[in-house]
Amino acid sequence: MSNSNLDRLLSAAKEFDGSDLHLVVGVPPAFRVNGEIIIADEDALTAADVQRIAGSLLNEQQLKKFEQEWELCISLLHNTAGRVRATFYRRNGHPEMSFRFCGEHVAARQELGLPEKLDDLARRPNGLVLITGPTGAGKTTTLNYLVDVINSERRCKIVTIEDPIEFVHENKRAIVVQQEVLTDVRSFNRALIHVLRQDPDVIVVGEMRDHEAIATALTAAETGHLVLATMHSPNVSHALERIVGVFDGNAQRQIVLQLSNALQGIIAQDLLPAADRTRRVLAYELLVAGNAVRNLIREGQLHQLENLIQTGRKDGMMLMDNCLYDLYCKCLITYDTAVSRARHPDRMTQKKN
Repeated sequence: MSNSNLDRLLSAAKEFDGSDLHLVVGVPPAFRVNGEIIIADEDALTAADVQRIAGSLLNEQQLKKFEQEWELCISLLHNTAGRVRATFYRRNGHPEMSFRFCGEHVAARQELGLPEKLDDLARRPNGLVLITGPTGAGKTTTLNYLVDVINSERRCKIVTIEDPIEFVHENKRAIVVQQEVLTDVRSFNRALIHVLRQDPDVIVVGEMRDHEAIATALTAAETGHLVLATMHSPNVSHALERIVGVFDGNAQRQIVLQLSNALQGIIAQDLLPAADRTRRVLAYELLVAGNAVRNLIREGQLHQLENLIQTGRKDGMMLMDNCLYDLYCKCLITYDTAVSRARHPDRMTQKKN
């Protein structure tokens, strides 16, 4: 398979409004369209095909890192498909890859299905705003939407640390400095420490992965910066438990206090198949940090957050199950989809009846 064929596949995926292209040995090229995998009517890829493509796309430093760590994520700029996130991994000793299309513009909040309250979180002068959810739930899209809101409204400096850069922001009212791991910085943690010396107002962390990154982000959020970050966790409570759980002993108590002071809000999200199967619909859970939320975090009563979100709907908060039921009532998703993603399916059944 030549690179001209790769260009053709990337262009075709873009034309079909696909979100991903997968190159897997022993299988024809595969597209993800509206959340479903579609196999191309082509010959199966050989290990030599995929090896040749991987070698042509990576520079010497990236190739060395992939050989050492057996996994790599980079961004590419394609003439037709635009910016693409390429993920390399190994299977049976051979490289394989997937490509994610990053989009050329930031969609409006209504188009994305995001809550209006999220704009208020983007306007906070400091603190921590978390976006969480499983892989492929649109976290990066929401993150870039928040950056665009700030870029459009504030005269400030925004510094992003991304692995890789998926959307390039043009300067509007703000100055936006985007740094990519392995291209501009050596690692998330080193970059996050150094970014505090760059006089930022807003710090954007592509993903909070370990205790060092979490501790640095919380310190930045406490010291006058607005920090936007993503995490992999299914809901609001799990996100908080994960942050606290990576620390031990006295360090854990310190992190709990910092988190209770710095947190501004968390949105946990997922993308679901629409009822008409032509697109995907955003479902979300939203926590807005007020005094009651901060007290529960300090006291370690995270299991009570669900009740607090339920009673805080008038303040813009939303439970995932309530959001799912609302989407079902609006005929945006099917009842089966709502029940399958609900945290308490029995309550969803009771509501319907």
